Formats: sequence, structure tokens, C-alpha cells
Amino acid sequence: MLLSKGFEVELFTGRFSGESIGLGQDIAETLPYFVCEPDNRNVQYITPPLMYYDRILGALIEPRRLLRHYLHSLGDYTILPGSTLSLGHTNQFYRSTPDNPYHTYIEQTYGTDVVTAGAHINIGIPDTESLLRAYRLIRLEAPLFLALSASSPFLDDTITGLHSTRWQLIPKTPAHVPFFSDHQHFVTWTKEQLSNGSMQNVRHLWCSVRPSGTACPCSLNRLELRISDLVSDPLALLAITTLLEMRILMLFNSSKSSRLDPLDPGTSKFTPDELIEITAYNEQSVAAKSLDAMVVHWQTGEWLSAREWLFTLYEQVQPLAKENNVDFWLKPILRILDEGNEAQQWLKLYAKGEMPGSILSRAIQTVQHQEMVLMDELVAA
Repeated sequence: MLLSKGFEVELFTGRFSGESIGLGQDIAETLPYFVCEPDNRNVQYITPPLMYYDRILGALIEPRRLLRHYLHSLGDYTILPGSTLSLGHTNQFYRSTPDNPYHTYIEQTYGTDVVTAGAHINIGIPDTESLLRAYRLIRLEAPLFLALSASSPFLDDTITGLHSTRWQLIPKTPAHVPFFSDHQHFVTWTKEQLSNGSMQNVRHLWCSVRPSGTACPCSLNRLELRISDLVSDPLALLAITTLLEMRILMLFNSSKSSRLDPLDPGTSKFTPDELIEITAYNEQSVAAKSLDAMVVHWQTGEWLSAREWLFTLYEQVQPLAKENNVDFWLKPILRILDEGNEAQQWLKLYAKGEMPGSILSRAIQTVQHQEMVLMDELVAA
């Protein structure tokens, strides 16, 4: 049985030249689905939790269609691909809501390091202890989802040497987040962080994946993967989501002989503390080289590339995807592994002599065309 899926998609707005322009507050006040981010150059839209991927595709595209129409009414504005301020300017924070004290804290504490765009993938899991089991597994494999989604090789009109500059910039808060053994552990730990000031509120848990819910930490109902860069192609984002969902279902269906929860005895050769160190290393390695990064397998300690690990993962979940009639939505994973993610494709153009501004302008046109084609297909269906 499939789980519900919903998204929080952060976007930059700007000109067709790739220059970011702050319109977030106006957008949030005018359009449904959209909310402000601390910096006005960002805006976020939220989709409702849905189970079936054809409906989710429509929910992903419709807010973007409304946004594009609204931006066009304002002038020469569009949605920008990429997950960082690719052409600048990182020397100034443009507040969307100057009277918001939490946004003041973010600006003063982190500056423009947090002015990024990504796709938060939420998977509905109503049973709390099952949710925490999923958290433990996906925390270990989150770097693989970053490898598929990396789209931020530029910052301030300069190549950074990273495939996901976004994940390198974002502060990981608090600095140490454990594998929560059960719900009570998560509740107690969260209250301690709020008490000692390492978290300003329950949303101030900035790690690759977190348990979430309407009344966190006491009431949880979904797993939120936060590590993914912005994926401009909706079909690629849904493929990444399908891989994530099938991996979680594999966990729930696993037997004693094929355990996937790292806290189960015999599942990994490493201790929980060692696994946290391995995961941190894998995240940094993947932020640098995405699919080409060398990473450490959390169960065996084997060194392999993120691409190799993902090919294996794809083969493992493909039968379950076919059983649930979602193998069509999973298939674009193979295209990403073969052709590279957005960052890798852009860096190939850069190596041929194209500058970041030209690459972004080309990507803007490609993404807009993709959305038009998909919208026409949805209407025809």
C-alpha cells in the first residue's frame, strides 16, 4: 500500500537573465499555496498530501503555472532553476517580513547562507514508531538523494567546486542529532534543545531528514527529507520520491534476515556514533561530487560511488515499485544516473566555455518548456 506524499518547494524568482529579484512577499499575499521565506528572493509553495503520483504531478505543476502567470503580469520575471544565489548577491539579506523575530534571528545568525532553494519531500507515516524507524534508515541514505538532486554548482556568478553548494552552506542545527531510539527519546531530546537554546522552535531542526507533524514533537505523522536540492524537472522529482517511498516500504516489509533499521542488532558493523560520523562524511562527499562521490556503505563499510550504490538501490526497489504499479514513476532515476543531475549537466556546459549566466538562461527556457508540455498532457488526460 502506498503512503501519502507532499512537498514544500522553495524557489527563487528573478529575470530571464538569471538575476534573482525579491518578490516573495507579494507572491505570498496574492497567490494560494505560497508562503514567505526570510529572504524576499525566495518563496515556497506547499502541496497537499496525496497518495497517487498522477495527482501529485498536477499538484506540483499547478502552483508553478499560477506563479508564472503572476510573474508575467508584473513584467520580465520568471522562476529560476538552481538552489543557490547563482548570480548573486550574497552580501545582502533582503527581508520579506522585517517584523518577524524568528526571521531576524536567522538573518543575524546565519546571513545569506540560508538563502537557498530546495525540495522538502514529506512521506506520511501515521504510526510514530514506524516513522522513527524510517527516520533512522533514511538519515543514513539521505546523501544518495542529494546525489540525485544536486543543482547548485554556482554562487555569486562563480563556480564553487561543489555540486551542491546549498548543502555545504546550510548550517546543520543542532550540531549533533542522534538516531532517536523511540518517540520518547525524540520528545525529550527536542525539549532539551528548546530549553538550552540550540533550537529556537520545533522547526529549527536543520538536518538532512527529520520526524515532523502538526504538533511536533509530541504528535508526529510524516517523515521530512530536507537534503534534496531544487529539482526543476517534476518527473525527476517524482522519481526521487518514488525511490524514497519504496525504500521506506522495503524497511516496513523487511524480515529478520534482511534488517534495515540500524538500531537492530546485526544490521550494521558500526556503532550508532560511528554511523553518525559516516553519514556526515557521506553528506560532505556528495555535496562536493554528487553521483561521482566516493561514499561508505553504512552496513558493510564498503567504499563505492554514490552512482553505484544508487544503481543497486534501484534494482532492489524495482520489484516493489512494479508490485505497487509505480515503476513508471521510478524509471527516470536511470536517466539521472546515466546523464547526470542538473549540477553535472551545467558543469559540462561550463567546461565547454559557457558562463553561469548563459547556462541559467538556457535552463530557464528548458524548465518552462518542460512544464508547458506536462501541463498540456495533464489537461489532455
